[in-house]
Amino acid sequence: MSITLEIDIADDLIDVPRRIHAHGLAAGAAQLTVSTTHPDGSVWQSRADYHITADGTFNPEIACPQSGDWQEAGSMTPVEALRQVTPPHNPALTDSVLPRRITFRIEDARGAVAEAVLIQRFLAPGVTRRETREPSGVLFLPAAPGPHPLVIVLNGSGGGTPEQKAALLAAQGYIGFALAYFKAPGRPAHISNTPLEYFQQAIDWVASEVPIRANFVAVMGHSRGGELALLLAATFPERIAAVIGYVPSAVIHGTLRAGAPDEPRDATAWRWRGEPLRNIWQDNPYADWHAFDHPPQPDAPIRQAPAFINVERDAQRLADARIPVERIHGPVMLISGTDDGFWPSTAWCERIVDDLKESRWPVIHLCHEGAGHAIGFPWVPTTNIANVHPVAGVRIDGGGTPSANARANRESWPQVLAFLTAAVAAHEGKA
Repeated sequence: MSITLEIDIADDLIDVPRRIHAHGLAAGAAQLTVSTTHPDGSVWQSRADYHITADGTFNPEIACPQSGDWQEAGSMTPVEALRQVTPPHNPALTDSVLPRRITFRIEDARGAVAEAVLIQRFLAPGVTRRETREPSGVLFLPAAPGPHPLVIVLNGSGGGTPEQKAALLAAQGYIGFALAYFKAPGRPAHISNTPLEYFQQAIDWVASEVPIRANFVAVMGHSRGGELALLLAATFPERIAAVIGYVPSAVIHGTLRAGAPDEPRDATAWRWRGEPLRNIWQDNPYADWHAFDHPPQPDAPIRQAPAFINVERDAQRLADARIPVERIHGPVMLISGTDDGFWPSTAWCERIVDDLKESRWPVIHLCHEGAGHAIGFPWVPTTNIANVHPVAGVRIDGGGTPSANARANRESWPQVLAFLTAAVAAHEGKA
């Protein structure tokens, strides 16, 4: 009897879960191996050993491995457990929207082998991808005729263009605009002195190019992009109808690791009407950069979160740098991990919720126990906890565990989509 390995949905969007089954296996030990070559050239693998019972079937949705790279049941857990075994040779494609091809291979106790291929896509059929130069970014337009709501997606201190989330939002019927503001074509190389007017002009530009449903504009940002998303919603409350902050800050920071090499870390990141917005690090006697520069032990990645806690001991500078979230005129969703190694996102999200307790708009905080800084969409590898910062070139510990980060991805993404659906409906109801 031959082995068969089946995937229920072989080719679909990356955020669609799949189910894997195998039949005809010999009873006894079996090994499942999962591998992929990423579009950037890096190679990823995971493997685990299972016990096959006399019926010869294998269902990872309910079966836990006896040993290996993952411990939990789940058809997509082997994908989340993928580990990078060779580095990328084209890092520019690491965050691209090119499809990912993942091979599942199972070998039973008698040495029989079966394989199946899973393809994960970012671009839904009919979605249009359009590069822009002024403003710099990539516009993703849904397949169905408009008008559609607009969601602007912002990266953090690594800069660049966050195409993946924008593309997935277009699959859900939104105009997804991956808006770059530094370290991208036509933009400065660093975050320094970024004018908020640039984002105001970007909204105007999209509105002039494509119709926006009920003038609904949401802003979604990660890390420094989350800080920026809240700041933009507070600065342009008449233009921004909803905000989603992934692991955001509650205060304005300096350039930190994303500034020009010749600048101090407390230099200005954001400007408005020609004036620098004061950040918490400027002239702060409690500013201690030790945690930025020194790992907890030699050769370990840097866990810089303690530096952000220490600097807030100056009450006046904390007040001066606070983002005035009470000015936001729309619902707010905050997403954090309690083990964020980059900065204390959960504490900041709790503070923002408290600041908005009198708001007439819904405020939601998705707090993920044990998760770190890298929270996004589901069914992606979560094993790279520490990564080299794209601007500073130092290795930073983002925090969390692979399983906690994977769980945060799985749980938060559908809630983000539900939040946007409700926000659009509420906006149209009051329009």
